[in-house]
Amino acid sequence: MLLQGKKLLITGVLTPQSLAYGVAEHALEQGADIVLTGFGRAKSLTERSAKRLKAGVDVLELDVTNPAHFPALTEALRQRWGRVDGVLHSIAYAPEDALGGNFLNTPWESVQTAFRISAFSLKELSVAVMPLMTEGGSIVTLDFDNRVAWPIYDWMGVCKAALEATVRYLARDLGPKKIRVNSLAAGPLATVAAKGIPGFKTLEKAWSSQAPLGWDARTSHDMVARTACALLSDWLPSTTGEMVHVDGGYHAIGAPPVPPEQDEQGGGGGGIPPSAG
Repeated sequence: MLLQGKKLLITGVLTPQSLAYGVAEHALEQGADIVLTGFGRAKSLTERSAKRLKAGVDVLELDVTNPAHFPALTEALRQRWGRVDGVLHSIAYAPEDALGGNFLNTPWESVQTAFRISAFSLKELSVAVMPLMTEGGSIVTLDFDNRVAWPIYDWMGVCKAALEATVRYLARDLGPKKIRVNSLAAGPLATVAAKGIPGFKTLEKAWSSQAPLGWDARTSHDMVARTACALLSDWLPSTTGEMVHVDGGYHAIGAPPVPPEQDEQGGGGGGIPPSAG
């Protein structure tokens, strides 16, 4: 099996609708041993989800805003397994005033919170597991491609761009230890987190019309989870610092296709801007 015998740390599992839950489910099917993380009042939800996954899947305490939790996590994993082969970073949060078209008015305190949780936490988590990746390994973070500006996403978009840069610098510094670091850029998915993003439904509808392979925010979780498991496996041994897209091909297409009847009437020359011809 793809992950037979691998020891994987998986963050971000809250409910069975969480994208990280699907990754955990596939990882178990592919032979991995896994441990989840959670914190605070929400930890009880993670523990409930862990029981649905498989008996004996434990949940370790990890609040990424608490520096003391990282060395405690390292020690807990050292005592449990002695090594770690892979990590899924599925952690992101932005206060309400950092989203939804409020970019120019968001205060630093909200930006700071979003950056620490959504981007800086990847560095902190990587440093925590690094001593346990004695035989190399794979770190994968869940992303939303932010090489361009998006409506509504605002400071979370800035944080995701920072996350993508963090992946590249971690790849640089951890590569000599045979540790690969990659991001997985998924299209919009119907998750608990997505419900907190204003205008998500509009983005979802536009995505399906532009992605050449099509896209369904309610049914594409499985494809994303399988790709994450491939990245956590040994099958991409020379891939690091990369942003792997699982978005139906949306990122490769400049604009939605022009219906044939509009093209015949001079409606844009198949989507090519007039100045480009």
